[in-house]
Amino acid sequence: MSDQPAADNPIDRMMDRASNALATTHYFEALRDARLALRRARSACDFDRMARICPPLLEAARQIRQQAEAVGIVRLISNPADVPRPLQPGCYLIQPPMIGADARVLRDAAFKAKTPVSVLAREPLTKRGLWPIVGVGEISVRVQIDPPVPLERVDGHITKDGFDGEVPLPWFQRAGEALGDAAIARVPDDLHPHWRVDELLEALEAVPEHEGLHTALAEACRAAVGTPEPRGRRPSPLDNPFSF
Repeated sequence: MSDQPAADNPIDRMMDRASNALATTHYFEALRDARLALRRARSACDFDRMARICPPLLEAARQIRQQAEAVGIVRLISNPADVPRPLQPGCYLIQPPMIGADARVLRDAAFKAKTPVSVLAREPLTKRGLWPIVGVGEISVRVQIDPPVPLERVDGHITKDGFDGEVPLPWFQRAGEALGDAAIARVPDDLHPHWRVDELLEALEAVPEHEGLHTALAEACRAAVGTPEPRGRRPSPLDNPFSF
């Protein structure tokens, strides 16, 4: 952990800018600086600072998400032409033939344009009548939930259901919560504290709007303070030949 005085620590200066941006409702600037500060603190194994960065990071993400939800509609996006030009605030559900990575591209484009959006992606209807909701970052996170209405399977259709109806905002909000909860649940409690922090960081990149995920990361950072570096490498799903 860095012992650099707070006044001279570039991470603290970055967070001062983030805090000022929050106070003046410049939420995208606050989110940008807090994200960068979090990564730099992790590079320095400064878990105490990471824990303190999480609350303002969460607040910036919450404000942007709430602005998106305040529009009150969910746009169903099946191809790039469905995305309004210029990009409009609101909630977006990506569906096939587009994929989870397209949701990340849309989110990144909105961030650059300082346009408040909340974005989810869904995959084709399963044989059990569920929609897989996916978040993509360095890793992918999935959870299967009921679609907004019961759907019949249409095997010849790319979405397996041909859905083109309305997506209620409450359903969209529940889907986002379920995806974030799944991201937390996939991280084993018995991982080395440093590795648990890294797993949750990766999950947060895939599901950046989930409040509970920010809280779980902050708790993991506090648990990692003062712990020695782990030996070896972090376990991977590839270590388990039956993981797929």
